[in-house]
Amino acid sequence: MMQQSENIIKIVLSILFLLCLVNMPYGFYQIVRFLGFVGFGILAYQSNQKEKQTEMFVYIALAILFQPFFKIYLGRTIWNVVDVVVAVGLLLSVLTNKKEK
Repeated sequence: MMQQSENIIKIVLSILFLLCLVNMPYGFYQIVRFLGFVGFGILAYQSNQKEKQTEMFVYIALAILFQPFFKIYLGRTIWNVVDVVVAVGLLLSVLTNKKEK
């Protein structure tokens, strides 16, 4: 059950990050930052519960990067690259987790 919720969070976040490549209203990006923060926080907690420390630290770093409280200004081009890399990484982790079962 936990694995399924993890995969849903990863897929939803991936879709949201890829939608950031399209020209959207500024409010959309704020929502994505908040959802990314919450989603990566949940993923970090679940990784900690499974004693996967490396994954936990990666998710904490991503939660900090996407957190909406103290914005990190990287410029649109760099944020687009970050969004794609993170989305692809999340989707690959879903695919590799399915193969491990």
